[in-house]
Amino acid sequence: MAEIGFPAEPRQQEVRIADEGEGMVWIAGGTFVMGSDHHYPEEAPAHPVTVDGFLIDRAPVTNRQFSAFVEATGHVTVAERAPEPEDYPGALPHMLQPGSLVFSPPIALVGLENAYRWWSYEFGADWRHPLGGFSSLDGLLDHPVVHVAYEDACAYARWAGGSLPTEAEWEFAARGGLDGAEYAWGDEFLPGGRHMANTWQGRFPLENLCEDGYLRTSPVGAFPPNGHGLLDMIGNVWEWTSDYWSERHPAAAQRGGGIPRNPRNGDAGASYDPGQPAIRIARRVLKGGSHLCAPNYCRRYRPAARHAESEDTSTSHVGFRCVRRPAAPPAAPGVAGVPAFHAGAIP
Repeated sequence: MAEIGFPAEPRQQEVRIADEGEGMVWIAGGTFVMGSDHHYPEEAPAHPVTVDGFLIDRAPVTNRQFSAFVEATGHVTVAERAPEPEDYPGALPHMLQPGSLVFSPPIALVGLENAYRWWSYEFGADWRHPLGGFSSLDGLLDHPVVHVAYEDACAYARWAGGSLPTEAEWEFAARGGLDGAEYAWGDEFLPGGRHMANTWQGRFPLENLCEDGYLRTSPVGAFPPNGHGLLDMIGNVWEWTSDYWSERHPAAAQRGGGIPRNPRNGDAGASYDPGQPAIRIARRVLKGGSHLCAPNYCRRYRPAARHAESEDTSTSHVGFRCVRRPAAPPAAPGVAGVPAFHAGAIP
């Protein structure tokens, strides 16, 4: 098992920030064990994976950063547009209004089987109005942007000169060099009684004790960075990745032997929700857990954890961060040993 505790000072000093990507951290490539055989079935099987080096945002994209993107491009998010009736056969006409899903704690609850008991589709909820039309971004500019669908995250990433991380890249970065550790900071959830991420304390979804100081999202950097110097890889908000959803990681026979290099799941058809056969909307992999992950429900505040989300869906607990990749191994190192990046070469 990996050593329990906080990231050591030498590890923090090894972090290199590339001039080519302001606010980004260079993650040197390597091989690690992806997934887990000890938790939810979709995380299995644990298997070795190799990823090449890449730059990744130090923190999730904030409301301040997303505001600059919208001002520069005029982008209108999915939540700000009325849904198309043909995309949602059987939907009630009065529900086809701009809006997004907002966590709404119930007054009482019997069972945790039906998540619709604590999620509400709020008309007027969007990235500017995280709790609905009456709310605003006052005091939230440095919180992660939420109510962004996959399309919105991709649009921002293109504008920023990057893309969304693959699931493998995201998990490799989240582990912070602690391969095989349970959490991004070691094997103990509360080392020394210290909260390392914004998660739920208490009985979900009725009672959040806010022992970590936050009821909903928190400002990026409110909790310690991982071993790579990355903030909020765990908790606060789930993060989009570019991989299509799969019910499990591929078995060794499916991988064709050897260690996969830069794997990506590109099977959109297999990602459709079997519980909604009439709706053919692809699902992508979310990583990292959120402020709603609790010990009695959704214990996904771990690097190996993963969750499915439809591309069209936006919620009050999902955000994203971006990566940049060199098009090919560089002939010579760039700044501080980091490969040189060129805008035209970024996928």
